[in-house]
Amino acid sequence: MNPKALLSLGLLVSLFASFAQAQEATVSDFAWMDRNHMAQQIESIEKITRIKFGTPIRENKSDLDTLQRIIDRDLIDRSDQLKLQALGAVLGNVMANEVDELEWKVYEDKLGRSRALCIEGTRQCLFPITMLSRRMEVGLKPNVERVYNEAMELVEPYLPEVPYGAP
Repeated sequence: MNPKALLSLGLLVSLFASFAQAQEATVSDFAWMDRNHMAQQIESIEKITRIKFGTPIRENKSDLDTLQRIIDRDLIDRSDQLKLQALGAVLGNVMANEVDELEWKVYEDKLGRSRALCIEGTRQCLFPITMLSRRMEVGLKPNVERVYNEAMELVEPYLPEVPYGAP
């Protein structure tokens, strides 16, 4: 199996494992420090996008293309973990703005404390902060739209069903 496929498989397995560990985890609201840290991360990426592309972070699906351009042009060194994780913060905001039931939470389990996107009222969470960074740290250039779509497919079964005929 090639390294890219192996890494993708490993990340999917870790996401499924995270869902399984949800029973042992606690999920709580963001504190001021969490919101502030996230804002600073997004600001660091927006600084790059304004200088290199002349565009802001919009917190909608157009940011997926912007993130891809950053990755494709190697604008962030793969050893800069904070900036790589900031890409995940931008990705997570897109997810949260596209799916109303997703909200930023603090997820704590035996492995530690993480910022996660969780389905309201559950402990079913995604971890977008590391969805791109873990791939990039090992030298891969992830397809941002594919990562986004795979994450959305993972949460879809946990979202409330929309009644027939509803918009």
